[in-house]
Amino acid sequence: MIRSMYAAVSGLRSHQTMMDVVGNNIANVNTTGFKRSEAMFQDVLSQTIHGAGTPTASLGGTNPAQIGLGVMVAGIAQNLSQGSLQVTNRDLDLAIQGDGFFVVDHGGEQMFTRSGSFFLDANGRLVNSDGGLIQGWNADTNGRIDAGGAPGVMRVPIGEQNPPVVTSDVKFGGNLSADAAVGTQYFTGMSVFDEQGNPIDLDLTMEKTSDDEWTVSATYGPTQIPVVLADNVLTFGANGELTSPADLQIDVAAGGIPGLGAVTFTIGGAGERRITQYGGASSVAAVTQDGSAAGMLQSLRVGTDGVIVGAYSNGLVKPIGQVAMAAFSNPEGLERITGSNWRVTTNSGLAQIGTAGSGGRGSVAPGTLEMSNVDLAEEFTALIRAQRGFQANSRVVTSSDELLQEIVALKR
Repeated sequence: MIRSMYAAVSGLRSHQTMMDVVGNNIANVNTTGFKRSEAMFQDVLSQTIHGAGTPTASLGGTNPAQIGLGVMVAGIAQNLSQGSLQVTNRDLDLAIQGDGFFVVDHGGEQMFTRSGSFFLDANGRLVNSDGGLIQGWNADTNGRIDAGGAPGVMRVPIGEQNPPVVTSDVKFGGNLSADAAVGTQYFTGMSVFDEQGNPIDLDLTMEKTSDDEWTVSATYGPTQIPVVLADNVLTFGANGELTSPADLQIDVAAGGIPGLGAVTFTIGGAGERRITQYGGASSVAAVTQDGSAAGMLQSLRVGTDGVIVGAYSNGLVKPIGQVAMAAFSNPEGLERITGSNWRVTTNSGLAQIGTAGSGGRGSVAPGTLEMSNVDLAEEFTALIRAQRGFQANSRVVTSSDELLQEIVALKR
């Protein structure tokens, strides 16, 4: 009877732990990125009354007789299944679809989280609600990201000025009419940018000087100042493709347009838009040019690969950085700590840090947050099981006590 009472007490303790786990799950039903846990039970050592008997020629074998000594909590397992996504339409709200964690530097300690509600601090650093510094790779001045090295603190230079870029290359494409009479002129224009980012109006005139030949001239500014061009005679073959200049470029020497260095007009190239001479109307125009005015970073957007792209007031769009993600061989082995964060343990494996969508890491869903994966129906069912289990074990204690009272009452 004493044995049954202690077994029941172990049941009370274990079901109390189960209640604690279920209560914590329900309390975090609205916690962003929270993952539910589940208490796992196992029986403790059993007392052997007598062992198994060996069968003989005349008698059969007997099974061992054992009395269990109660129950214990074998472990508390984390359930890292995907939570539902809630659309917030906020630029710096990020959710992970699939496996993986965001990487956070919290006071010098590396942590990991599924909660992607991020903010910018006064220094332009990307942080979470606890002030942890989100890790990733920052782009260089040309917008290139090297995700091969160790990640660092993500910085988003809101309000920072992007310096002007002087124009050095203008690409043209379109058609010059093969049907046009000799002497026909076609006009096109664009703006180029000097060292200070000031736009300069550049006008081109293309005049047909023979059946398969056009001569290009250029002027700039409001007073139409002539520009000296090199290789400015375009010759076309019978198939309508350019045959000269050989390098498919018209060149402007440095200083040919004040405030600019040497400028190249690219007029052809394999697989690119180019100038042709086919039948039909003329349609030559500047396709791209590599210069720009100064601009301020105005808005952000994040791609599914975790790349943060900035839009500038001068119309340029370029990468700012890329958020790092981590995967683990045993993510359930991570240790949960405060603030919806986890840390590495000896059984989780080392963090395999890389980019979203690679190496078993999920993709990023911008403008959304991952909600808790707690299922209230399942938790209330577990709550009933814990309550009834606790209640049943308490009845065992009561019954054992009544039996003890009967034994004590034998001597009266």
